[in-house]
Amino acid sequence: MNKVYPDAASALHGLLERGITIAAGGFGLCGIPENLIAALVESGTRGLTIIGNNAGVDDFGMGLLLKARQVKKVIASYVGENKEFERQVLAGELELQLTPQGTLAEKLRAGGAGIPGFYTSTAAGTKLADGKQTKVFDGKEYVLEEAIRADLSMVKAWKGDKAGNLIYRKTARNFNPMIATCGKICIAEVEELVEIGELDPDQIHTPGIYVDRIFQGPRYEKRIEFRTVTGAASKKDSPIRELMATRAAKELRDGFYVNLGIGIPTLVANFIPEDIDVILQSENGLLGIGAFPAEDEVDPDLINAGKQTVTTIPGSSFFSSADSFAMIRGGHIDLSILGGLEVAENGDLANFMVPGKMVKGPGGAMDLVSGVKRVIVLMEHCSKDGSPKILKHCSLPITGKGVVNMIVTDLCVFEVEPREGLVLTELHPGVTLEQVELKTGCAFRVALKSRVDQP
Repeated sequence: MNKVYPDAASALHGLLERGITIAAGGFGLCGIPENLIAALVESGTRGLTIIGNNAGVDDFGMGLLLKARQVKKVIASYVGENKEFERQVLAGELELQLTPQGTLAEKLRAGGAGIPGFYTSTAAGTKLADGKQTKVFDGKEYVLEEAIRADLSMVKAWKGDKAGNLIYRKTARNFNPMIATCGKICIAEVEELVEIGELDPDQIHTPGIYVDRIFQGPRYEKRIEFRTVTGAASKKDSPIRELMATRAAKELRDGFYVNLGIGIPTLVANFIPEDIDVILQSENGLLGIGAFPAEDEVDPDLINAGKQTVTTIPGSSFFSSADSFAMIRGGHIDLSILGGLEVAENGDLANFMVPGKMVKGPGGAMDLVSGVKRVIVLMEHCSKDGSPKILKHCSLPITGKGVVNMIVTDLCVFEVEPREGLVLTELHPGVTLEQVELKTGCAFRVALKSRVDQP
């Protein structure tokens, strides 16, 4: 019954073999079992299949295993900013099984709960559903997803006791609770290891029955807790991006629960009207994010990359990523604002990959567009080469079928009507109808209401 080990290397002793499957907790750079990953790199074990929300970045997290060429396959939702990860995938050096974020969380939870599979509407009609069984419930298509079991689970917690009971800190909970349950063997590393009885039983997030080995880590980088301030103005804070974010913010209503995507959509938090209360939801397990103070010059892309912190407001709550996506899939989120690579005239959205050139992964986008009540896409009207991004049909793999309700670009605003397609409702200052017609790859109806005001 002695679960306590002195360090990561001893906790891994006797468990590592070539070709095993390892699931590791964490989201971005938060809640990562970094001492176990370092020991795994040091072991030199190869041919690994690793499972997790993402593979860290090039020099941190699971990215270290990719850099050391110890991995043959990754099951993840997001490639993110890991350039080596993306390079290996595009070069055919690494097998990648992209899985929507909420589906991945549920597959892990189901694996630990002895549930072999489940149906979800996420990814229905997309490339990620190819070859999978589907079924229609109440007129909507659902995809059968199989549960995940791993040979070894590695998680990181804030506090733990010698019986293996774990408490996570805030959004460091993310994927850790589900991953703790899905492995044949689970190792937990904690910041603070205490005696049995010192933790409040009512505060335990993962009961000790799931944890086989535990140790106290000697140090943690906690990159997410360092706040980075931007310097000179860049494209990220350009007037047109602020204009787009301001326009999207006008769609917010008092009492709305809202999810904001990476990039321009994150800027919407800076333009929430003062006379309404909006609760923001984050896929990593946070409800109730406060708006960013303008004087702090916060870089929103770094927030999503896990390199900056945000301030929570009274009434905020923390939970696992499985609970986060239950909110999303269950239709409890009123509005999702996210970016796009292409949008079709019928509301199809493509935003997670460019075959042969770019692989970012769906992250939580597939879950969001299939589960929330309304979807707004913020994106530039044309690609860098001048080709239109609003088309009759998407040329890229789609994220969701007929899911977009509104498109806000750097030129104008389109409403997407279910039966008639695109309706041009607003032009940005200085933009003409002729410009929009020239740069849009499909027909649309014109019903101009007004011009968008400057922020």
